[in-house]
Amino acid sequence: MDRTFQVDLRGVVDLLSHHLYGSPRVYVRELMQNAVDAITARRNAEPDAPALVRIEPPELTGDGTLRVHDTGIGLTEAQVHELLATIGRSSKRDVLGFSRHEFLGQFGIGLLSCFLVADEIRVVTRNGDHPTVHWTGYADGRYAVRLAPPQEARAEVGTTVTLVPRHDADQWYATATVTELARLYGSLLPVTVRVGSVVTTAGEPPWPTSPGAPVDRAALIGYARETLGVDPFDVVPLRVPEAGLTGVAFILPTAVNPAARAGHRVYLKRMLLTEHADGLLPDWAFFAHCVVDTSELRPTASREALYEDSLLTSTRESLGAQIRGWLVRLAKHQPGRLAEFLQVHHLGVKALALHDDEMLNLVDQWWPMDTNVGTLTLAEFRQRYGLVRYAASLDEFRQLAAVAAAQDLAVVNGGYTYDSELIERLPTVDRTVLIERLEPSDLTTRFHALEPHVELALRPFLTAAGRALERLGCEVLIRAYDPASLPALYLLSRSAAFTDQLTASRDKADELWGGVLDALAASAPADRPQLVLNHRNPLVRRITALGDPELVGLAVEALYGQALLLGHHPIRAADAALLNSSFLGLLGRAVPGQE
Repeated sequence: MDRTFQVDLRGVVDLLSHHLYGSPRVYVRELMQNAVDAITARRNAEPDAPALVRIEPPELTGDGTLRVHDTGIGLTEAQVHELLATIGRSSKRDVLGFSRHEFLGQFGIGLLSCFLVADEIRVVTRNGDHPTVHWTGYADGRYAVRLAPPQEARAEVGTTVTLVPRHDADQWYATATVTELARLYGSLLPVTVRVGSVVTTAGEPPWPTSPGAPVDRAALIGYARETLGVDPFDVVPLRVPEAGLTGVAFILPTAVNPAARAGHRVYLKRMLLTEHADGLLPDWAFFAHCVVDTSELRPTASREALYEDSLLTSTRESLGAQIRGWLVRLAKHQPGRLAEFLQVHHLGVKALALHDDEMLNLVDQWWPMDTNVGTLTLAEFRQRYGLVRYAASLDEFRQLAAVAAAQDLAVVNGGYTYDSELIERLPTVDRTVLIERLEPSDLTTRFHALEPHVELALRPFLTAAGRALERLGCEVLIRAYDPASLPALYLLSRSAAFTDQLTASRDKADELWGGVLDALAASAPADRPQLVLNHRNPLVRRITALGDPELVGLAVEALYGQALLLGHHPIRAADAALLNSSFLGLLGRAVPGQE
């Protein structure tokens, strides 16, 4: 035998208050929403019908209740049973006979939310020439319906909703609170809403709502100042016809965290849906804050967020394209303003350039990058040097930039966020662009080899120096290079760095993973780090002339430590021990004597 589910209304109200709605304050929105829907339905049949919603807080009613009056279409007795006593049914299309997209509410739970702040809801409604109907609902799930006798008949078509407050909800009925909430949710509604004698609606939105309408920038900046608390860097009008969306994007005047999710103000048919909508713009557009009105995007059941579907996805893409177009226009017509924008929001633009060719061209032409020959854009760097040679990390740039400059090698610092990836993308949009990652071997090929007889004379020194650093796996070379003030340079190729990391990991791994790492190490290239001594440096030449192998070892160890420090290389435990022993050894030789 089929049976009907029994609904515990108190349990449903608890579910709404703790899990569906973010706050009881939404009851004002729901009351206004039902009233506006009723007015919309009436005006479809009577275009000249009045459009007024009056809210009377307890301070005005005098009996402790809150009342909302509207000039809408009203309900018949059958519609009262259908709409007010059915939870979760979306029946505006079926009962009122109009397309659902004309209405704000879509989930049939409007009055139910009022139980968040009320123990009893009374509805007095009249539809056309039908009798006035009285409906009373209680928080425990009971309701009663009766036809009003002639002396209680409503004089005008429309509806009055009366809320009897819960004992713990008095703060939500204060006149100032009700006025604030009515203004927050309904300031842009196309009907007049009054709380007492105070009109809370402000008329048309401040942004253009029809194609070709002029943009009042002063009004929009004032609106941004009011809603965001700041003067925006710029304003970008937005329009997505398929989503019924109009609005504006305010470009924020200060840097924001790219990882923070921007909240956007979204109106649904001019009723505020949320002040913190997520996912309206692509992630890269974190520098923009949108205020929009839409008629076609779907809200979630609580009407406090947007439902993720294909229309929202296409809308997000369209809005992103419009903000991207603003950036391109700025680059073309206002390069000075673009430079100001990039100083504040370069991370967002670079994030977009990872996937967008137009933005990559913009970054290429306009974003100043750090190089060892000064600050240049990538376009300027290519024009001056042809090949874009770059260091992929900040450490690499610090280690090699000065020495590379002395060898006439121009290098771009690709160590900042996205910079290396953007450089590597350049050839995908312009095949004539040549790029090359800087390798330590690029420097050694620029160093000058010594005369054969000089190199032959230095063999005993190189043997002693190599013996000093053998336990660290470092090879010692001697070359002549600039600057002469630099005595030694520590060079670590990527393959040598990989081998070092394998060795360090192997020392910490268990037997199982140790075998795996040993196999990887066996297949890795045999490159070793190099300590390249500078024969043009006077101190190095004096060290090479030493006849004491022990003193040579101490001096080379000290140069090794200095090269690590000057090159910003990480100091391992073995390196620290060597630095300590070489310092103490040299100090001991410098201060001879008996203990």
